[in-house]
Amino acid sequence: MPTPINIQEFLELSEKHPVLDVRSPGEFEAGHIPGAVSLPLFTNEERAIVGTAYKQVSRESAVNKGLGFFAPKMKELADAAKKISGGNTFLVHCWRGGLRSASVAWLLELYGCKVYVLRGGYKSFRRRALESFGEDRNILILGGRTGSGKTLILKELLDLEEQVIDLEQLAHHKGSSFGALGEKPQPTQEMFENTLFIELYKKDKTKTLWLEDESNMIGAKVIPKLFFEKMRSSPVFFLNIPFEVRLDYITEVYGKFNASDLKDAVSRITKKLGGIGTKTALEAIDAGDLKTAFEICLRYYDKTYDYGKNNRNQEKLTACDFEKLNVKEIAEEIIKKINTGKIK
Repeated sequence: MPTPINIQEFLELSEKHPVLDVRSPGEFEAGHIPGAVSLPLFTNEERAIVGTAYKQVSRESAVNKGLGFFAPKMKELADAAKKISGGNTFLVHCWRGGLRSASVAWLLELYGCKVYVLRGGYKSFRRRALESFGEDRNILILGGRTGSGKTLILKELLDLEEQVIDLEQLAHHKGSSFGALGEKPQPTQEMFENTLFIELYKKDKTKTLWLEDESNMIGAKVIPKLFFEKMRSSPVFFLNIPFEVRLDYITEVYGKFNASDLKDAVSRITKKLGGIGTKTALEAIDAGDLKTAFEICLRYYDKTYDYGKNNRNQEKLTACDFEKLNVKEIAEEIIKKINTGKIK
């Protein structure tokens, strides 16, 4: 018989064995457990037919229709599962831990596999994920105006064996109007939250976790409210780096993109830059004078960031001046200040 397990056991075993998500392709696309493999029992259309039969006729009618779809594809499903892993142990889940996961688990056990079924299904995973965002953690925020190289410094901190989560990497967006350039399409909101949960799950809650200072949205993705509140109440290490250094950095980072994409990014913040500022920036891009265009945008972003910074709890802010953007030197200085108790 398949072994039903709770979400904690499921998460632990998922580090060793493949997870089979037997929900429909549409459900999987909307959001799934990171690392899970889609092995749908029903197509989107078949799921709709079964669901309609359940609501409008009876449970028996829905089960009969489901069996009609399931029976012809049993061997195909078993073969597909066996190809996923060389092993014989699988974790299986559907939406609520009901008939779909039970059916696939039964099938795989007929083929000699050991199967664990998630009690409560994907719904229990989502419940656990949302709960996790309010848990107490020792968070430190890396702050600094646009162009301070915060993402690079986070990577350097990671190399120095600090715990780091790069929220912008999870969101596939760098946060500004230019943030989608060079990135993959953003995940669904649900998938962003799922990935964040798994990253948090892997971290040691007794140790410091570094995050970049963000607004509540990264592109179109919203940082979960409870987690964002934790971020806002956490100490901030603020990088104070000269304007010209930051301007050179963003010109180098974003200057590689084509003029059309850069102009689109500028146009999205027309209301913020004003008519004259926008016109000047667009003309500068056309003329190949990217530094002038980015200077106009950077001055706007500085005003926005400073406004938010001034509204933070100043007692939790530790500022440090750096004349150059030397990420290794900055990361080492941050660690030094932590070890000497100089970060508030």
